Amino acid sequence: MSNNTVLITGGAGFIGSNFIHHLKKTYPTYRIINVDKLTYASNLNNLLGVDEYPDYVFVKADIANKEAMENVFEQYNPDYVINFAAESHEDRSIEGPELFVKTNVYGTQILLECARTFWKEDKLASAKFLQISTDEVYGSLPLSSTDKFTEQSPLLPNNPYSASKAGADLLCKAYFNTYDFPVLITRSSNNFGPRQYPEKLIPLLINNALLGKGLPIYGDGLNVRDWLFVEDNCRAIDIVLHSGKPGEIYNIGADNEWNNIELVYLLCELLAEELGMERDWYKRFIVFVKDRPGHDKKYSLNFDKIQNELGWQPIFDFKESLKTTIQWHIGQYGKI
Repeated sequence: MSNNTVLITGGAGFIGSNFIHHLKKTYPTYRIINVDKLTYASNLNNLLGVDEYPDYVFVKADIANKEAMENVFEQYNPDYVINFAAESHEDRSIEGPELFVKTNVYGTQILLECARTFWKEDKLASAKFLQISTDEVYGSLPLSSTDKFTEQSPLLPNNPYSASKAGADLLCKAYFNTYDFPVLITRSSNNFGPRQYPEKLIPLLINNALLGKGLPIYGDGLNVRDWLFVEDNCRAIDIVLHSGKPGEIYNIGADNEWNNIELVYLLCELLAEELGMERDWYKRFIVFVKDRPGHDKKYSLNFDKIQNELGWQPIFDFKESLKTTIQWHIGQYGKI
């Protein structure tokens, strides 16, 4: 097994930190360089255990800082770059889109250019740049639709966050087509699991329930999402990094679609079971709130490509993964 150097941006965040744990467990000789500017949604506690390894390095830096990124490439000369770094919360993008454009678009361009500059011809044959994207770039499907987004679906983002991620994806494709640069892109459905900052639906509801607060649901609660356990996504990112074809896009889904209200009911029941409460105890805290602007109705991914070409498929049971996630949050904050 080689001792490749992997530069991971945003590695103190949710998916990035889970992937670092996966990488260290699966490829123990890899050197990992974790670059994160430590925003509100990042937490170095997510890397406990990994940070004890001598071949793990943390660098506090902003991917939108060109000089800082050039220094990282010059000092560590990575073989792979995996760009998890992103502003990712739709509500915050509506309130302040400028930061999303700066980090998600400009930051990605700086990483691409640094890699293109530092990866000389002898290294380009084996180096890879993996852009972590989202199914939100495809826009929304009608609730009644049975269609699924494929990698060839047009990009029709509906909020500043998804528009900024679509912009980054297009830059990556442009670098492949213009410079023959070894870029790959993954677009996954909604991730959940341990280490997720409590602003997204599942961790927000778990934490509010543990604190005895209301459980907010946007609009009528009928919006549909496909839920993917973060460890399944880490497995998919791993196989795309090592076996994916440069220039290609790979959707990552779970065929696990739930509307929001049904998901909340299930979470309430699992929480009650875990904490020894009556089954419907937490349902009394559900409150419907005004829908946010540009709220996509339905995401649904076709991920035949990664299954057929790379042999990946989701393996984690949804309810058991939700229980694992609930138990992790209870361990973080204690029982009510």
